Amino acid sequence: MQEKQSRVHSNYVTKAAKEALQRRGVTIEDIAEIVYEMQSPYNHGLTLEHCINSVERVIMKREVQHAILVGIELDELAEKKMLSEPLQALVENDEGLFGVDETIALGSVLTYGSIALTTYGHLDKNKIGIIKKLDTKAGKGVHTFLDDLVASISACAASRIAHKMRDLEEEGETFQDVPPMELGPEGEMLPVDDEP
Repeated sequence: MQEKQSRVHSNYVTKAAKEALQRRGVTIEDIAEIVYEMQSPYNHGLTLEHCINSVERVIMKREVQHAILVGIELDELAEKKMLSEPLQALVENDEGLFGVDETIALGSVLTYGSIALTTYGHLDKNKIGIIKKLDTKAGKGVHTFLDDLVASISACAASRIAHKMRDLEEEGETFQDVPPMELGPEGEMLPVDDEP
């Protein structure tokens, strides 16, 4: 009789997801810069630090972590030519009609509502910031999943900021009145359904 495996601790999964992004050359700051570009025109007092903390919070969400781990693993296996055909060619060439990369990214976007969904569509089409670099297929790397994952994380973090801005407006405040950590892992958890 096979012994049942114990659950993987969420801290370990969070660390693995962050390390996977780093290993692929994507920093939290790279993602936060996209969020800042998207949200700063609409949010007085918003800083890059607010955006960094929002990205950190998004990466704590299990659905996002799982998407990161699966997508990056598939990109890396494709680079090593370890996938079976025709999947190897589909992933390696980022085949136009291969939509599994977007499907995985959309799965995590949906946890942050319609604003995140429409923002993801905008980022997927316009390739802002590091997303463009990842999508150009410059160099030897396969980033079929990674560009969509970065767009997904950016869209989720931007959605959190948009929702927080609405709360601030109702209180007569702006992001100038909010310490950046309030949007991060140790800060206030708004909205309630944003818990990891």
